[in-house]
Amino acid sequence: MNSTDMNDFSMIGLFKMEAESQCAVLTSGLLELEDNPSAADKIEPLMRAAHSLKGAARIVQLDPVVKVAHAMEDCFVAAGEGKLVLAAEHIDKLLECVDCFKQLSICTESEIPAYLAKNSDKLDELAKAFADIKNGNFKPVQSVTPPPVPDAAPAPEPVASIQDTSTEKPAHPAHAEKSAVDKEAVVRIAADKMNRLMGLAAESLVGVKRLQGFEKKILRHKKRLLEIAALIDQLEQQAVDSDQFSDLKRILKDIQHKHNEYYRDYTEYFADFSDYSRTMDNFSDSLYREVISCRMRPFIEGVRDFPRSVRDLSRKLGKKISLEIIGESIAVDKDILDRLNAPLNHLVRNAVDHGIETPEERLKAGKAETGIVRLTARHWAGMLNISISDDGSGIDIEKIRAKAVSKGLASAEIAVKLTEAELLEFMFLPGFSTAAAVTEISGRGVGLDVVQTMAQEVRGLIKVETELGKGTSFNLQVPVSLSVMPALVADIGGESYAFPLMRIDHLLKLPKDEILTLESRQYVKYEGKNIGLVSAAQVLGLNTVKTGAADVIHVVIISDRLNQYAIFVDSFTGEFELVVRPLDPRLGKVSDISSVSVLEDGSPVLILDIDDMVRSIDNILNGGRLQGISDSKAAGPVSARKRILVVDDSITVREVERNLLANNGYDVDVAVDGAEGWNAVRAGQYALVVTDVDMPRMNGIELVSSIKKHDRLHSLPVMIVSYKDREEDRLRGLEAGADYYLAKSSFHDNTLLDAVENLIGKAGE
Repeated sequence: MNSTDMNDFSMIGLFKMEAESQCAVLTSGLLELEDNPSAADKIEPLMRAAHSLKGAARIVQLDPVVKVAHAMEDCFVAAGEGKLVLAAEHIDKLLECVDCFKQLSICTESEIPAYLAKNSDKLDELAKAFADIKNGNFKPVQSVTPPPVPDAAPAPEPVASIQDTSTEKPAHPAHAEKSAVDKEAVVRIAADKMNRLMGLAAESLVGVKRLQGFEKKILRHKKRLLEIAALIDQLEQQAVDSDQFSDLKRILKDIQHKHNEYYRDYTEYFADFSDYSRTMDNFSDSLYREVISCRMRPFIEGVRDFPRSVRDLSRKLGKKISLEIIGESIAVDKDILDRLNAPLNHLVRNAVDHGIETPEERLKAGKAETGIVRLTARHWAGMLNISISDDGSGIDIEKIRAKAVSKGLASAEIAVKLTEAELLEFMFLPGFSTAAAVTEISGRGVGLDVVQTMAQEVRGLIKVETELGKGTSFNLQVPVSLSVMPALVADIGGESYAFPLMRIDHLLKLPKDEILTLESRQYVKYEGKNIGLVSAAQVLGLNTVKTGAADVIHVVIISDRLNQYAIFVDSFTGEFELVVRPLDPRLGKVSDISSVSVLEDGSPVLILDIDDMVRSIDNILNGGRLQGISDSKAAGPVSARKRILVVDDSITVREVERNLLANNGYDVDVAVDGAEGWNAVRAGQYALVVTDVDMPRMNGIELVSSIKKHDRLHSLPVMIVSYKDREEDRLRGLEAGADYYLAKSSFHDNTLLDAVENLIGKAGE
């Protein structure tokens, strides 16, 4: 690597990078060696990694690290020479040392001396243990020491790595180490710089596309020149037939000569411009794709520590588990990869703790003694699909049903009617767990709600499939990149809007006479299903619903977990890869819009939030304000019923509250968090706001405070409905200005409805 590439890094910084890289090699190599102790080919990479760490530590004068790395290297040398077979207890101790090196790699430069001083005895003990391993005198302690939890340290500046992907192998073994370094050479660039670079590349791409528009305009001049040439020919022909216009003939000859010269020059210039336009188009496209590829990392980089985690956790639980990772080389945007780490880690730990049975239980059930947790990544339809599956005991649906009733999330009468898919949705609620006991590993009901929140934040989905006694699979579908999105651009009310392709179920062009009507609601038939038809213009709040004179309508079918709708648009513009740009944060959450982009001609396009649109459609339907696409006005009759806004980040809780209130005559709108609720309450007219407390972006207490401090909204009644039922939680909500505080356990009786009626009266009063 050229030293000028690393100007922003100190020598200690370079050592930390080296330690991080070599720790990954050591961890994966040791785990592979544990599974296959006779694999002699696994020893040499471990020996090189320990040697590289020793050399890097010597350069920055970290003598304790040099000592222990040297002792580790001696173990690998002895194993490589056949003098030693590394057993499981030896690998435990070697991994313990790797954990210490990992801790060093995340310490700041000023914290490293203090860390080494604090752990000097530990490093000496490791060096002695390695010497005993080499000499055959090692006596292991019969315990499994989990990886140490790193001390709190300031997070390093996020960086994006640009890695040389060359696969050329060294010509001679003597050059193996040098070639490996060259192959793995990276240039570390701060993430914000990479984002700006990507923005400039995208602007370059858009700018060059505009050249094509200029080319078309210039091409129109060719037609005009030909028309002028034709007129000159006509005039010359008339002059030839008369002997009285000799001077005119001479002038016409000059005009024709100059016109021909100009036409030849024009043709040459236009050809040069076209070549330049094509060259710049290819160049900007290549630049853009190259910059995008720099953000892409192999999937394995985000889950490299999982095998170690599964190994230690399974041994702690007395289980035998094999983790299989499929799709290691699948390219994923670094931002997505970083966000996936914690959710995937939780799902894998759940599979180890809850899913896989003990060896005795598996043998009794006729299964292999060793359970399998399989982590699979693949690209499909422009999305990254990740599956975390196990061949364990599966999820007992009846336990979920009983837990939902016991926690007051549904009455016994409603719970018995819920389908398996609906019951599995309860697992994603905060605090929901079917574990018999709370342990340090799991059982608190914290985690799956975080997984779902992450999926929603990146415009993804998560689904659960399970079979009792056979196993469980959690399937995550997220974008490959947050930076680029394949999208369908459609015209709605004269403006361009983009539907993310990954959220489109179907695209249809239907004759108008195939629109069916039932009880004043329009729908279309597709694949044997009746799908409600709604105008996109009405959902987006545009002034008019344009149906056009054409006999064919353009329909986009979208859905969330529970509902599916057909959205009527004016026309399809085309499919594009859009560079996603966030909305100005000062706007807050804009209803039905997730982000913005720019089309190739430089015109802006709003990217639709599909989940938000589905909720808006639900609100329109439940409020009786649905407008058919042939209607002439944008709004239906105004309902005289009282309107309530329900704000909750849990889809299940939102639906329970909405259905409960709607079934008792109220018009109900919903919002997914406090920020969206704050935007909705300022834009709409509501008789009551019902809100949760713990929500992303703006929590319920902040929402209540904002409403009560607002000049126009301060008298609007607000009810808090929360899982937190402690007295101090209730007082906190009331002090913020809430008019009522209710626990969610009240859903199964009339307490919620009585509270609503006490605050605002019955729906029609």
